[in-house]
Amino acid sequence: MIQIGIVGLGYWGPNWLRNFAQTDGCEVRYGCDLDAARCTKFQKQYPGITFTTKFKDLLNDPELDAVVIVTPTSSHFPLAKAALLAGKHVLVEKPMTATLKEANELVKLAKRKKLQLLVDHTFAYTEAVAKIREIIKDGKLGEPLYIDSTRINLGLIQKDTNVLWDLAIHDLTIIDAVQKLDSVVEVFACGSAFYGKQSEIGHLHLKFASGLHAHVHASWLSPVKIRQTLIGGKKAMIVYNDTEPSEKIRVYDKGIEHDTTKPDPFFPKYRSGDVLIPAIALTEALATEAAHFVDCIRGKAKPRVSGEDGKRMVEILEAADKSLKQNRILKIKQG
Repeated sequence: MIQIGIVGLGYWGPNWLRNFAQTDGCEVRYGCDLDAARCTKFQKQYPGITFTTKFKDLLNDPELDAVVIVTPTSSHFPLAKAALLAGKHVLVEKPMTATLKEANELVKLAKRKKLQLLVDHTFAYTEAVAKIREIIKDGKLGEPLYIDSTRINLGLIQKDTNVLWDLAIHDLTIIDAVQKLDSVVEVFACGSAFYGKQSEIGHLHLKFASGLHAHVHASWLSPVKIRQTLIGGKKAMIVYNDTEPSEKIRVYDKGIEHDTTKPDPFFPKYRSGDVLIPAIALTEALATEAAHFVDCIRGKAKPRVSGEDGKRMVEILEAADKSLKQNRILKIKQG
């Protein structure tokens, strides 16, 4: 049995605790949080698990195989580094680290220690995104032309990060299912800050080597909650609405075709066909991800979101920060 330790029992940690406790092939050996009251609370719910306020207890246990880090971003790097140095596999919350330099160091360390390093980009494990990936792989969308994603609500304004790091990272995960982020060549971001120094409203634009363009609008200051992604292709178009309880994806047989026999490009031929609503299994993403992490440790699977993927995400978000400050397009090196 793979022995797991959960570090951080605040907002998201209890969800990991529950899912790993229900995952075959592993046991939750530790729960760890600086707040002793939280440890006491969960000890009553999970009497078979050891709860501690000392992270070193996990590092010093030779029988512990892996740690799941669900703490504030600023602590991801030191905790993950300590875990890897102690010989533990690591699954770390998004974003992987606060800087690209830190992400690089973790990737190199995991490789040197021959340990698994995965990043929790939750949307990569949702059935809806898996279906989008399948549609594109089957060629039903045709060549992807654009992605337009909106993630807005009246959210918690944070002092230590901006809205792009908090919300747009989810959209970047969805975009990665359409076109891998390692082919991004340009990043441009703009934003507005009304209540603090960090942008509460942000717009992020990406240009890919293939010619694909992707735009993300993220906001903590919207009176309504919208979680919608539009994906336009030459053969079809997809609308992904994550607020829908069941019919999250609609595939539209719509598009524009140019008549090459006519010299005037301003008279395109519009195509409008059927709308397909694919059936999507209602499986909790964290349950899928927990089982996947265990399989990766056992060597039965390759990471769906590796440390390299997490590093690329941090690189794009770091470039977005520079673009915000300098009000210019940032070039991204490929490879």
